[in-house]
Amino acid sequence: MTIWLKNPLAILVSESVDAGGGIVVEGDTIIEILPSGSRPSMEVKHIFDASAHVVLPGLVNTHHHFYQTLTRACPAALNKELFPWLKSLYPIWAGLSEEMIHVSTRLAAAELLLSGCTTTADHHYIFPIAAPEALDIQVDAIRQIGIRAVLTRGSMSLGEDQGGLPPRTTIQDEDTILADCERVIGRYHDPAPGSLLQIALAPCSPFSVSEELMRNTADLARTNKVRLHTHLAETIDENIFCREQFGLRPVDYLERVGWMNNDVWLAHGIHFTDEEIMRLGQAGVGICHCPSSNMILGSGQCRTRDLEQAGCPVGLGVDGSASNDCSNMMQEVRQALLLQRLRYGSAAVTHQDALRWATMGSAGCLGREDIGEIAVGKQSDLALFTLNGPRFSGAGDPLAALLLCGAHRADYVMVAGKWKVEKGELAGVDLAQLIAEHTENAQLLDH
Repeated sequence: MTIWLKNPLAILVSESVDAGGGIVVEGDTIIEILPSGSRPSMEVKHIFDASAHVVLPGLVNTHHHFYQTLTRACPAALNKELFPWLKSLYPIWAGLSEEMIHVSTRLAAAELLLSGCTTTADHHYIFPIAAPEALDIQVDAIRQIGIRAVLTRGSMSLGEDQGGLPPRTTIQDEDTILADCERVIGRYHDPAPGSLLQIALAPCSPFSVSEELMRNTADLARTNKVRLHTHLAETIDENIFCREQFGLRPVDYLERVGWMNNDVWLAHGIHFTDEEIMRLGQAGVGICHCPSSNMILGSGQCRTRDLEQAGCPVGLGVDGSASNDCSNMMQEVRQALLLQRLRYGSAAVTHQDALRWATMGSAGCLGREDIGEIAVGKQSDLALFTLNGPRFSGAGDPLAALLLCGAHRADYVMVAGKWKVEKGELAGVDLAQLIAEHTENAQLLDH
């Protein structure tokens, strides 16, 4: 199907490109960008009047924990920093069932789509006895909703009795972890351009896996040509843990286990020295900034501009909905803009910077060259927003208004050329029923 998205109110493209006439998509690919006043060079079957819409590349979320939607605003975890917060939640998450993983994945994906997000990475590292094949469950749920995804096979192997943070009820032995990693790559990973589903490998953190698992996971990932992901340098406590456990700071540890490479992206990346930032940039390691989570847990501020200038791809992530309490990617872009202005100043961080992190920067973290940008040959992943609510009344610059006035729900969202959100509603999903199922399952967990 060929669609002309005609005469947008505003569109996020390269500054040198005039796209005032809109864009033409054919199937899953953008095939033409039209200057103001021009028409498509070919016959189009469908015309979408975009004159009331701000058109963005689909937003790309590079860090999440879908299952955590079941423990939002959890009383046991309120008003705590990362380590005590995790210790209060691990026993609850140990009770996850297959149904809980399925419904939480569907709800998180639905919430992301409604916010204009078309590609998401999820970091699932809890494999309780009741759900040892959690990745398979997530694959089925993702396909039902229709978002593009990178599902990371996470892992925890270092229990409290071995010097780690998680309780033994939440960890797996390392042979089991590696065997399942290899299985899900072989079964689900699609490396082709335009892929709707890819797999990455993601040991949870330095305080929940062994050095041997980090090394073996890296070897397995590189043998199978998939990417690597983990949490790193999120808190001062983690720095202390790494010094006590390994005799190293987190970045030195990353290098020791063979992860200092451009096939790696890290969640948070807050507590780096200038010298560490330089080394990360030289290696091309990606950094996912998670502003809301970092603020809620009081973890600190990611040095986004310094990391970018050093050579790191910088993207954005909503993080888990137990440390953010929502999965709204557009709201996260606004949070990134505001938080980074506190560090660098209002003149040094623009709305274009924040939107770049959420699109091209995030795509770079995932190693994807086919998404994150409105350009000929890229995937037809698009998010369209209207400015017709009272919060936008009087706004001048439409692109800036999305962030400064607080857009939070897309009007239309397209993934691979197919509408997944139309007139603000999910296509083919009974959202009320999904919320009811999700609420019922959340209540079954022992909070």
